[in-house]
Amino acid sequence: MATDAMAPAATVATPKSRSELSRQRARAARWFLVPMLIALSIVAGWPLLRSIWFSFTDATLNDLYGAEWIGIGNYLRWQVLESGTVRYRGVLADPDWWNAVWNTVRFAFWSVLWETVLGMIVALVLNAEFRGRGIVRAAILIPWAIPTIVSARMWGWMLNDQFGIINDLGMKLGLLSAPVAWTASADTAMTAVLIVDIWKTTPFMALLILAGLQMIPKDIYEAANIDGVHPVKQFFRITLPLVRPALMVAIIFRVLDALRIFDLIYVLTPNSRSTKTMSVLAQENLFQFNNFAEGSTQSTLLFLIIAIFTILYIWIGRVNFEGGDR
Repeated sequence: MATDAMAPAATVATPKSRSELSRQRARAARWFLVPMLIALSIVAGWPLLRSIWFSFTDATLNDLYGAEWIGIGNYLRWQVLESGTVRYRGVLADPDWWNAVWNTVRFAFWSVLWETVLGMIVALVLNAEFRGRGIVRAAILIPWAIPTIVSARMWGWMLNDQFGIINDLGMKLGLLSAPVAWTASADTAMTAVLIVDIWKTTPFMALLILAGLQMIPKDIYEAANIDGVHPVKQFFRITLPLVRPALMVAIIFRVLDALRIFDLIYVLTPNSRSTKTMSVLAQENLFQFNNFAEGSTQSTLLFLIIAIFTILYIWIGRVNFEGGDR
């Protein structure tokens, strides 16, 4: 009887102890996050706020602390002439800025699209059972492990119109009638940049998608095979829906990286208007042309574009970083 009387008390005490343990873990996690939040505030938050501040001033690289507040003049200002004509100035009225926006969006769309498709194919291959799979998995990451600057220089030589192996192979195979200046021509510069970026970043997408594929129970495929479901139908009815959470997270990471692309384009196609992105244009104004206020304005607009896209993507795509869909 004593044992029976003590049973309810033990049952009641267990949830309380678990609840207290959960609260202790939550408090400990918050304390562990404090150093990271402080570091982010110093490394990222403060420079971001300063950049936003400079975008509302007439700052120059030679006189940052003597900058004066001018409001939204760097974003958009206008002047009414005696003839009644209105002239607009500022980044939002600059054709070079909108050209950079278009180049960035175009690059992000095509690069992420092809990297997602090719990454899915590579992930499906690496997820299959075959001899030497571990070696192949390690080898497929080599392009991603190579620093971007090194990749850009390497591909710059490969795409050279006089010494490049790409033109040499194209001529020998009859695919090209004459050497092509891939990185110098306005018609092919963006294509060259996309080729290099897709080659380098597809392994990253494949790795994230492969992680999602590894979480799918194999019993589902065994049941589908027993029922005689075609492999193509298995992909669209089983694989794609179950890997969708990992795929959505991989896409948003890749899009954020593509929207702020700088180093690859800066090294591979310098001074090319057909590939100049928002980051490259902002860097030029900040440090090369001494238009620090205008460069800060472009950097702020780039941040706003990325932030708005991220919020819309998470909301529309129903992405939940804590574990799949909401």
